Amino acid sequence: MIYLDNAATGGEKPAAVQNAVLAAMKACANPGRSGHARSVACAQRVLACRELLSDLFGGYGFDRVIFTKNCTEALNIAILGTLKAGDHAVTTCLEHNSVLRPLEYLKRTKGVRYDVAPLTDGKLLPEAIAALVRPETKMCCVTLASNVTGESPDLHALRALLPERVLLVADGAQGAGHLPVNMKEAGIDALAVAGHKGLFAIQGAGALLLSGRMEPQPVLFGGTGSESFDLGMPAFLPDRLESGTLSYPAICSMAEGALIVRARRAEMAKKLLETTACLHVLLARLRGWRVYSAPNACGIAAFAHERIPSEEVAQMLSDRFSIAVRGGLHCAPLAHRALGTFPEGLVRASFSPFQGREEADALARALARITSS
Repeated sequence: MIYLDNAATGGEKPAAVQNAVLAAMKACANPGRSGHARSVACAQRVLACRELLSDLFGGYGFDRVIFTKNCTEALNIAILGTLKAGDHAVTTCLEHNSVLRPLEYLKRTKGVRYDVAPLTDGKLLPEAIAALVRPETKMCCVTLASNVTGESPDLHALRALLPERVLLVADGAQGAGHLPVNMKEAGIDALAVAGHKGLFAIQGAGALLLSGRMEPQPVLFGGTGSESFDLGMPAFLPDRLESGTLSYPAICSMAEGALIVRARRAEMAKKLLETTACLHVLLARLRGWRVYSAPNACGIAAFAHERIPSEEVAQMLSDRFSIAVRGGLHCAPLAHRALGTFPEGLVRASFSPFQGREEADALARALARITSS
């Protein structure tokens, strides 16, 4: 199979990542829960990963790196743990349901209000987002890169337009690992990361990086291995936000993936930009197809046929040509409303840095055969 669904989860894990998982499984213990040598060794490995992620993303120290099982959990902690009744939030039409659903839940149950910034000629303009800020606005939630089109707003420009009091929360599910991110330089207060996409980790790996201004309250309660005498959660980070056993093999895989990204991010981003540009050229030669994305460093290409539904195209690619893509709404309904593709959705092909012209050619040939038949 030609796997072009890397925006959902990375389909090829580097050998170093696979070896890290196997090593973790062969000498596994519960980090931070015991004082024996193996538990301490695992805890030291977890600490090293916190330090690595903080360094990679220009974070605020290892203790402000919270491990989660995915980016969705990280965003829920940031949003549900921070906003309260009377608060207002600003977000955008390109957000994933991992942002929209927590905000909608708070709107229905807590009276939190939020506004959604529109697209301008297919772009998220910082001034359009900042224009929605009110006196009671506490948070601005913005994607690093759309999971539908790969569109990336300028967060540096956005931060400059936002009042200092407004917390900037970035959804890095698609952008982290592909795009250069420095939390301090961009003024990001919370960065949610999916380890299993741009960081090459296995599923079950995610993280939330916090600035000193961001102090979410717990949304999950349980054991932390610290202050067990207290029935309340520990006041300090990361323990306050990490209830239950961490996924040690997943964290080890994310550490190895982060090392790869630190060494090769620019090179891999260039490859993905070239691959998506190549596919756009090929699709432009086919009748009946429209492309909704621009070439991007996240490897995403979104397109649709004028008559064939996106999910039907995706199924034909899988059944007839053994090519894996994703059709439909991609858990981002407002993005499709903004693009005019709701409710049919789009076909999304998402490449990894280990793919290139050969896979783009194969996809274009398959689409040509679908339309000719």
